[in-house]
Amino acid sequence: MTFGVLALIVAAGLIGPLLSGIRKLTIPLVVGEIGAGILLGVSGLGWLDTADQTLQFLSNTGFAMLMFLVGTHLPLRDPSLRKALGRGLLATVISFALAIPVAYLLARATGVAHPALIVLLLATSSAAVVMPIVNERKLDGMTVLLTTTWVAVADTLTIIALPLAASTGKTLQIALGALIVIALAVASGFALRAFYAAAVGEYYRALSKERHWALDLRLSLILLFSLAALATHFGTSILVAGFAAGAVVSLVGEPRRFFKQLIGIAEGFFVPLFFVVLGAKLDFSKLLHSPVDLALTALLAVATTAVHLLAGKLARLPLASGLTASAQLGVPAAVVSVGLANNLLTDGQAAAIIAAALVSLVTCSIGTALLARHSTAQPPPPAKP
Repeated sequence: MTFGVLALIVAAGLIGPLLSGIRKLTIPLVVGEIGAGILLGVSGLGWLDTADQTLQFLSNTGFAMLMFLVGTHLPLRDPSLRKALGRGLLATVISFALAIPVAYLLARATGVAHPALIVLLLATSSAAVVMPIVNERKLDGMTVLLTTTWVAVADTLTIIALPLAASTGKTLQIALGALIVIALAVASGFALRAFYAAAVGEYYRALSKERHWALDLRLSLILLFSLAALATHFGTSILVAGFAAGAVVSLVGEPRRFFKQLIGIAEGFFVPLFFVVLGAKLDFSKLLHSPVDLALTALLAVATTAVHLLAGKLARLPLASGLTASAQLGVPAAVVSVGLANNLLTDGQAAAIIAAALVSLVTCSIGTALLARHSTAQPPPPAKP
């Protein structure tokens, strides 16, 4: 690992914003980042050595930061969340019920040895994709709330379940580790709230704002990396640590400057690095030369959309909700990362999963455009006296 390689990865990550900025194409950011990695990795020029230990560690850090961002996107402080929680949970349960038989049929047809991973792929959604789009387009109303709640619940449950679904042994230890990580995250949340409410916390946070210490960010990173270290010790995926840390931050509530700092360090470096390295690991040449893996791509894309559309229909939600909830990002990336590390997936299957996830981003874009028809205009703020 050299500074030249690091510069190359950061430069490759810029492909995402450059493509995403072309209005006529409306390409999601992650597509360009993964595509750049594919070009530089085993499928392309071979300039990135993904077996390098330092690069792997930086990539794992980016993965933890991605899950952290996913956790912060959960609308846990939204006071109207309770109204929609029941319907969101119902839609998620229906998604899982539909996904189980479909996943086992799909796994048998395509040779996937671990069908539990396919179940999660079919049932999951992505708050990291949906929430920014909803906020950017200023979508509001009960249908939008029900949809985002469904997305948040599905995202949360599948992330928690993934370490168990990917377990090839020591299931009890992995489950215990996940519970300990979550318990420590909850305890840390209470500790952070107590610190922020205390006079000493207010004093140092005021100084941090004045002198640009980024104290809130430092405390959150301590929490994130401590939970990641604990998860690693128990053999639990760091996705649980990142997600739990992000959820705690979402519950505690942080000032706007914190999220600007977080976006700077995460979206500016670590998360693009993770997606570039992930793309570099994927061997798309094997996907293109394998009819079975190509079929897996198509079947995953179609089945994911079908499961969410039917689940939405049974939960009495409109077509737009099902299309929006079919978005995937964090869980497919996690499935591929864990699957390749534990030899649960072949290179072609990993590439097929990412390709299907990219298709889901297009489906989500169509869904959010339709969701705007169910949105209600937000009332203007009251005039200042």
